[in-house]
Amino acid sequence: MPEHLPVGLAARASVAASSANLGPGFDSLGLALDLYDEIDVETTESGLTIDVMGEGEGQVPLDSSHLVVRAIEHGLRAAGVSAPGLIVRCRNRIPHSRGLGSSAAAVVGGLAAVNGLVAQTDSATLSRDELVQLSSEFEGHPDNASAAVLGGAVVSWTEGEAPSPRYSAAPLRLHPDIHLFPGIPQIRSSTAETRVLLADRVSHVDARFNLSRAALLVVALTERPDLLMQATEDRLHQPQRAPAMPASAEYIAILRRYDIAAVLSGAGPAVIALTTEPRLPAEALEFAAANGFAVEEMTVGRPVTWAPIASVSNDGRLG
Repeated sequence: MPEHLPVGLAARASVAASSANLGPGFDSLGLALDLYDEIDVETTESGLTIDVMGEGEGQVPLDSSHLVVRAIEHGLRAAGVSAPGLIVRCRNRIPHSRGLGSSAAAVVGGLAAVNGLVAQTDSATLSRDELVQLSSEFEGHPDNASAAVLGGAVVSWTEGEAPSPRYSAAPLRLHPDIHLFPGIPQIRSSTAETRVLLADRVSHVDARFNLSRAALLVVALTERPDLLMQATEDRLHQPQRAPAMPASAEYIAILRRYDIAAVLSGAGPAVIALTTEPRLPAEALEFAAANGFAVEEMTVGRPVTWAPIASVSNDGRLG
């Protein structure tokens, strides 16, 4: 039988946005960004109360189907504990359905909040490897999830097949000269909707091309940022998704004409530019503004954090 957590425990998790694929590293390469969601969880005697502020407010479900709640329940089971009731408060800054890992952040944040609760008991917290595994199970691939767990840049991979694949990740040290410029549009896109645009089969030539570029991208990200343009070329997903997000495709094309390595962030429609230049070209920024992209430089995101906090009162203030 799982151990029942005491009533009145409270914890907070902070989790970063992420950009996956980075061009050729489809479902394998990821990068955390300095933009964070916060999740507060408190154990209660019974029931479930959910409050969402910021992104998703008034749009996401406020019941047990909420992704953060599902992750919390998953984490509680994995930790061998249970909670008769929960208060969950989400302060979301990561835009939804833009390709910035909002769903991965919700899952990783929920699991990390469980660690914040469990750390106040005699039970063992979930390790970083377990957080990667449990969070990746929700999406079936570990690129965004592992970046949210480990922070920084990551290479992730999958071993084995369903129903019990193993997910793993290793951190990369991002070269200090690389500047990150996400461009976040107002329009939204679903990963599920854009994934159906991808081919079931690819040619040997295209597979070989992407293998070489993904390997080169690891070198470019860590040691040779002068190779970023060549290393971010892709044939497996960006050309196929371009017709569904023409403004993103054109923004990428403009940036690349100026030798700025720009790619879709995840499945889009957000774009991320990786460059050693301290600013983007004026033409690109003018196009971004005219087409609803918010562009600002971000630093690389930190690993997910969790910590106990004082109990959360009914009006949302710390008590």
